[in-house]
Amino acid sequence: MKMADLGDVRLHYREDGDPNGAPIVFANSLGTDMRLWDPVLPHLPDGLRIIRYDKRGHGLSTCPSGAYSMGALVRDVEQLLDMLEVREAMFVGLSIGGLIAQGLAAKRLDLVRSVVLSNTGAKIGTREVWDTRIGAVTDGGMEAVADATMERWFSKDFAKTPELEIWRNMLTRTPVEGFIGCSHAIAGTDFYTPTAALRLPVLGIAGSEDGGTPPDLVRETVDLVPGSQFALIRRAGHLPCVEKPEEYAELLTNFLRETGHV
Repeated sequence: MKMADLGDVRLHYREDGDPNGAPIVFANSLGTDMRLWDPVLPHLPDGLRIIRYDKRGHGLSTCPSGAYSMGALVRDVEQLLDMLEVREAMFVGLSIGGLIAQGLAAKRLDLVRSVVLSNTGAKIGTREVWDTRIGAVTDGGMEAVADATMERWFSKDFAKTPELEIWRNMLTRTPVEGFIGCSHAIAGTDFYTPTAALRLPVLGIAGSEDGGTPPDLVRETVDLVPGSQFALIRRAGHLPCVEKPEEYAELLTNFLRETGHV
């Protein structure tokens, strides 16, 4: 685990695997940290350079006050990858991580060779929806949105397991300022035009029981890019990498092979 000093923010990041291997970068969802990907990593092929990070306001990264912009979140990972001398990575982004992936691909094609847009959209929710959540967290802390978030995030089967508490705890321990800052970034983002201009390999992944970014939203987004692929993971919600890690890893592995990363 390391810390990258980017000036206005310091990002906690981690590298695993082969330092000389093909790079794969993971960007996680709102209210989670890089541990989101722990279930998937053991099922990926050997020889990859695996890079994970906590976006600003999350995990062990610093938490600037105020509203964040999507441009700042994209710039954070752009600077991190430049610092690490990463080029032509496969970038896997889930939820807000998928928005970051779209923004980075539109800005820096030298950094990104292929993109996985998981449980995300070119636009997620409305300003009114996000303002309501921001207001609830401002007044009542993270507990105020925890139960409703778990319902959107997980399938009914997973919600009955003890592991649900892991993700509820991760959400409620997210700094309020970090959650609010990133919520402003999501609320202000509409990537339909820049994403429609992308010309690189794109794989969309959706969960059949995702209450946050339903399958139709994911499919609509990846269909903006000619030649894109779409995969539906059944009996999974907003975080299929948690509920169905082997199936998720198989999709990533096949896409890595199809795009020449491995």
